[in-house]
Amino acid sequence: MRIHKRALSRLLLLYVLGGCIVIGIAVTTLVKKEVQTSKYQARYLSTISKQLSSELKPGHSSAIRYPDHGPYDQRLGYTLLSGEIARLEKSGYSVTTQASISPMMSRLVDDYGLFPIYQEKTRAGLRIVDQANRTIFSAVYPTHGYPDFNAIPPLVLNTLLFIENRELLDENHRNINPAVEWDRLGFAALQMMARKLGADINVPGGSTLATQLEKYRHSPDGYTESMVEKLRQMGSASIRAYLLGPDTREMRRQIALAYLNSMPLAATAKLGEVHGLGDGLSAWFGADFNAVNQLLSPTAMDGGSVAVGREPTRQKSLNSTERVTPQQAKAYRQVLSILLSQRRPSYLLGPGYNALQNLTDSYLRVLAEQGVISASLRDAALQVSTVRLPKSDQMPVKFMAEQKTQNVLRTRLAKTLGVKSNYELDRLDLTVKTTLDYGTQQAVTHALRQLSEPDKARAAGIVGFRMLNENIDLAPIVYSLMLFERGEKGNLLRIQTDNYDQPLDINEGIRLDLGSTAKLRTMVHYLELVTEIYQQYKDLPPQELGRIELHPRDYLSAWVIAQLRANRQVNLEDLLNQALDRRYSASPYENFYTGGGVHSFNNFTPDENFKIMSVRDALRDSVNLVFVRLMRDLVYHHLYKPEGIARWLEIPDDPRRMEYLERFADKEGLVYLRRFYDKYHGKPTDEIMELLTQRVFAKPSRLTMLYQAVYPDADTHALSGYLNAHLSATALDTEDIEQLHQKYSPANFDLQDQGYITKVHPLELWLVGYLVQHPDATRAEVIAASTEQRQNVYRWLFKSSRKNAQQRRIMTLLEDEAFKQIHTAWDRLGYPFGSLTPSYATSIGASGDRPAALAELMGILRNDGLRLPTVRFDSLHYAQATPYETVLDKLPEQGQQVLAPEVAKAARGALIGVVEAGTAGRLRGIYKSADGKPLSVGGKTGTGDHRREIWGAGGRLIDSIFISRAATFTFFLGDRFFGVITAYVAGPDAEKYHFTSSLPVQIIKFLEPTLAPLVNKTAGGDASGLLVNLKTAETGKGNGPAFVSPL
Repeated sequence: MRIHKRALSRLLLLYVLGGCIVIGIAVTTLVKKEVQTSKYQARYLSTISKQLSSELKPGHSSAIRYPDHGPYDQRLGYTLLSGEIARLEKSGYSVTTQASISPMMSRLVDDYGLFPIYQEKTRAGLRIVDQANRTIFSAVYPTHGYPDFNAIPPLVLNTLLFIENRELLDENHRNINPAVEWDRLGFAALQMMARKLGADINVPGGSTLATQLEKYRHSPDGYTESMVEKLRQMGSASIRAYLLGPDTREMRRQIALAYLNSMPLAATAKLGEVHGLGDGLSAWFGADFNAVNQLLSPTAMDGGSVAVGREPTRQKSLNSTERVTPQQAKAYRQVLSILLSQRRPSYLLGPGYNALQNLTDSYLRVLAEQGVISASLRDAALQVSTVRLPKSDQMPVKFMAEQKTQNVLRTRLAKTLGVKSNYELDRLDLTVKTTLDYGTQQAVTHALRQLSEPDKARAAGIVGFRMLNENIDLAPIVYSLMLFERGEKGNLLRIQTDNYDQPLDINEGIRLDLGSTAKLRTMVHYLELVTEIYQQYKDLPPQELGRIELHPRDYLSAWVIAQLRANRQVNLEDLLNQALDRRYSASPYENFYTGGGVHSFNNFTPDENFKIMSVRDALRDSVNLVFVRLMRDLVYHHLYKPEGIARWLEIPDDPRRMEYLERFADKEGLVYLRRFYDKYHGKPTDEIMELLTQRVFAKPSRLTMLYQAVYPDADTHALSGYLNAHLSATALDTEDIEQLHQKYSPANFDLQDQGYITKVHPLELWLVGYLVQHPDATRAEVIAASTEQRQNVYRWLFKSSRKNAQQRRIMTLLEDEAFKQIHTAWDRLGYPFGSLTPSYATSIGASGDRPAALAELMGILRNDGLRLPTVRFDSLHYAQATPYETVLDKLPEQGQQVLAPEVAKAARGALIGVVEAGTAGRLRGIYKSADGKPLSVGGKTGTGDHRREIWGAGGRLIDSIFISRAATFTFFLGDRFFGVITAYVAGPDAEKYHFTSSLPVQIIKFLEPTLAPLVNKTAGGDASGLLVNLKTAETGKGNGPAFVSPL
């Protein structure tokens, strides 16, 4: 019985062992077959891939996942999308459509940590189009690339496969997973284990091309930092390989194509980071990609193998004795060098270039031994050398004038998106629709550039009185134009161009003296103040109006109240027109205390000097003195209106008097101190002392005081040496050095007295002494150390006997404050600078302006006082045909009411007068509507010279150096269009040009045939935004994911 049981047990054990062996053999066979064919992977992973899709849906998507890292995602801007969308929404844009990924894609990303899986772009970049979808700018990176798999020369393809992934295009297995080569991965793992155990060997890479693509595109910094990251790469590559179904042959071809077009290389100064074989050949060898491919094509090469995965194109064997030309040999060697450099591109294409050539020679021999290339190609390639481009050819490309519009748009777009540079911007996967009418802009640009030719200038009518003369050089003159159209979304920029062949944007890039255009700002502020006074008093009965206590200098309040008392029914519009008819003297024979001194002003033509003119007529004829006096009234109103900033002066012993005097002393002291610091900073002590000594009359008492003020601890011996060096023996014969030393000791005199004795500004004296003791002192340190001295120098001003001097200086500071209030009003209307020159001369252009800011002011007036934003970019389309696709459109803007509509209307009426009968009269009746009726046209002209003036003692003008001359015309054309045109010339020869604003006015007249079609185009005639066909947007079906592209 026991024997029977033992036999039965043995039999069962044999059955179990046999079963295990059978199962083991079956599993081994199954695994081996799976490794060879990927049959089950193909079935399972292709099922998953069918569920991966993305579709565009209106509004924000809750099913979108932005990547956090990866060089590819960073370069194309996908990692920035979340922040850029938030930034754009703050700027008035809204997400109109956005990609929504499928649940399976969301699960793979969220739960398994895989990269988003879709058909990725090999080449992408920034594209900018105009309002009619005409391309303005297009950047594609990499610049060079194969359009499809069949365009790759077999020789190039087989070389790549031999180096990187020899089994990739194996036609015998249709379903193979290209992400993993088990034998290669296993060998690499064994080698790595051996190295961990101490073996001194190089570990080969176990990554296939499919996994390498995942790594350098999506892994942090393009590296594999951990085993988890390696599994993420392999998993993502595996599923991506089955996007087209179980048969991976086409996807494997796409992998080879993608690698050749996008493999990361090093960087050059000219191109920045370089990707892809084509760009690599161009960057380091200056090779023409198309020429290289032609040289290595099957028809050009008289032998070589046919790539696996494509139909044979020739029959000659590899061992044929074909003739290889030096050009073909060089082309192949360059290709091979770039392919090999991918291992350590920064080193091999840089300091290790000789090592790369040795590696290339080694591979040429191996490739021939393995039958990848012919012996004749090997021998020819070994004989040629590949020389890198010289550094000079790798430097950045210089500015190109014909690309100026594109550069300006890109700079503005980068600022809008918060992108640091145009380099980064150009690589974003982004299409931007601008508001420009590019066709009209190009026509205007062409017309402006032709004006540098004398014949074209005469034909345009710009040669003549107050414009250009026959003998002047026309080339230096810059003409610029900005034209806007009022739209629902804001002020739409239609044209921004100039003929300047440098990067500087004349419209927005510099501060210009634009002369009489400041009269427009002054007039508008005048109308604002009249409106403010009217609103304040219009509801008061006559008795109360009569009891209002007004300062004698508050002329504006007095005038408005007088009008209200005379006509209780007067409305604001009528009052503003009456205000424009107020009259002022145009006489230049009056001095004005403004800007801290006494000034006089002149009119443009002497025949205006004896006129008394209305503000309206003075604007029409651009009369300076009327606006100088008008500005004085505006300043007086800010100072003396009820509760004005200067009314406290009427209060005896007001403590603010001392406060203002101290502020004045500090302010003026700082001006002098900065000037002296610039003079002496950085000079040796001996040189500083010598410079100061030369300014002092050579007299023992003065030089003694000077020396001891600078060196208060110097003894008699040192003083004697200094005096002997700077005074003659005769001058010192009667002087007792010891007595001089005691008499002019700094202890006997304060800083102000020391300056009086030496006839040197006390702060200059103090500064030299401070720099002698602290030669490395910064400006900030000097200012901090001089607080007490700045007050002491002006102690004379604080004496009660100096009432008149005190009053003048207090009024200077109060005038500064009045101009700050005026600046606040100007700033609200788009004035581009942070302050105004506190002088009545600001009314005639002393504070400068910018053409673009003047155009904005004209837009406010044209839009009935509504300030709308400037719109350059109508819509932005990110990441088309990806799971990150997002379209943003500019939202309609309500704008900000910064002027009363009555003010804008009154100002427009005055501006129309400038065209109808004033300085822009040549435009009268030129622009007409589509039905032939004259358009309402108004504007303001201005001309200004910018000079550097050098003044001597006593206010004597020593020299006046021309910096530039500018003339501008800001205008509106009809109800929708407005803009500005400027003529500008810079440099020492600017004084030879005597053109006035008649020149830009004439150019606008000349451009009428070019601008009229745009001006008369029906409002809203162009489609707005990047249209997306939502009707066809549906979840992907079949073998691949579905993506929706714009129409």
